[in-house]
Amino acid sequence: MDVQLILVILLFIAALAYVVRMIYKAVNAKQSCGSNCKCGVNFDNIPTPKK
Repeated sequence: MDVQLILVILLFIAALAYVVRMIYKAVNAKQSCGSNCKCGVNFDNIPTPKK
C-alpha cells in the first residue's frame, strides 16, 4: 500500500474516533444534560425569598 493511502486511512480512523468520542460524551453526561444549563443542579437547600 502507498504511504499516502496509509496516512489517509489513519487520519480517517482518528477523525472517526473523535466523532464517536464526542457523541459518547454527549449521550453519557455526568449530570442531567451535561451542558451549562444548570438543569442538574439541586436547588433544595437554597432559601426562597418570602413575599
